Amino acid sequence: MSPKIKGENLYSRSFVSRKWTFLLCFASFCFGIFFTDRMWNIPESNDMARPSVTEAERLKLISEGCGPKTLYQKEVKRDPQALFGEVSKTHNAIQTLDKTISSLEMELAAAKSAQESLTNGAPVSNDVEKNQLLGKKRRYLMVVGINTAFSSRKRRDSIRTTWMPQGEKRKKLEEEKGIIIRFVIGHSATAGGILDRSIEAEDKKHGDFMRLDHVEGYLELSGKTKKYFSTAFSMWDADFYVKVDDDVHVNIATLGETLVRHRKKPRVYIGCMKSGPVLSQKGVRYHEPEYWKFGENGNKYFRHATGQLYAISRDLASYVSINQHVLHKYANEDVTLGAWFIGLDVTHIDDRRLCCGTPPDCEWKAQAGNICVASFDWTCSGICRSADRIKEVHRRCGEPEKAIWKATF
Repeated sequence: MSPKIKGENLYSRSFVSRKWTFLLCFASFCFGIFFTDRMWNIPESNDMARPSVTEAERLKLISEGCGPKTLYQKEVKRDPQALFGEVSKTHNAIQTLDKTISSLEMELAAAKSAQESLTNGAPVSNDVEKNQLLGKKRRYLMVVGINTAFSSRKRRDSIRTTWMPQGEKRKKLEEEKGIIIRFVIGHSATAGGILDRSIEAEDKKHGDFMRLDHVEGYLELSGKTKKYFSTAFSMWDADFYVKVDDDVHVNIATLGETLVRHRKKPRVYIGCMKSGPVLSQKGVRYHEPEYWKFGENGNKYFRHATGQLYAISRDLASYVSINQHVLHKYANEDVTLGAWFIGLDVTHIDDRRLCCGTPPDCEWKAQAGNICVASFDWTCSGICRSADRIKEVHRRCGEPEKAIWKATF
């Protein structure tokens, strides 16, 4: 081949190579622009909007060839009853969960109170020990705590000989009727002194005391009430917890029948509701040091149960036990209890049979078939000279002993 022809062939190949190189470069440039533009238009993953269920359904309908009219008809045909059923199921599930949490809170409160009682050396009843060994807690109808003091031995003996069963009868009352009755008392300022030893000797004889980790004193009644409910709740699982003074006559069967009527109601507070004046004058009985919290002078307290006898349901006792460290105490014990419940969704039940007078008042009512639950004298905030007169009240206004065993709770 001549040099001329050879040169021409080399030039042709070089030209073809440069041509294809140019085309490839141009194509790469265009592809790069297209790809870069797509990358800039893609939103970041965190900002991407995810279609809702409704949007997904719309896209599906549109892809199937459905127009806006068909789409509207599809939405209108949704069954309202089905939607209501789903809402109802959700509501029921929430209620069940709420009850479970509430139950766990009450069990936790009971465990904490029991632990505190053991830590502080408070005695635990035989029933509690038995149930702990069996790994269960029996449900009682009511726990009746009789508020008493070191100086009230005669009052306690008068109650033991009238409306409070003794010995085997009291044990039978607990086992068959689910009714616990105890005298409630704390300890003296000098724990282990002569006053405490006298109560220990009395308890050894009768076995009917409930001891509190509380220093006794008239000005400490609000604190004693709080301690009573929290301790009783930790010791016995009951439908109701009752507080009564040791100078009041009580018909136990009638009390039980009264409480049973309200057994299925949540957060029940039962008593003789009143609204007395707020006393700002120092030195008078029932003086309220925090009177200014209740408004101007001359105002009255909110409605609350009189202190001679009242009852609260299990969930309210649980509330007191759980929140005992933050519940405020006023000078008067009955006002204090009412204050704890005034801001809650609580059913206040005003039952005047819980505050009858002594004979002839309670006697007339019994003859009319309206047996009183509790009897006392308003002038004395209890039965005047109760240690001497309670036997007469019991004879004239007390229910027969067989009424307790015939009652169905």
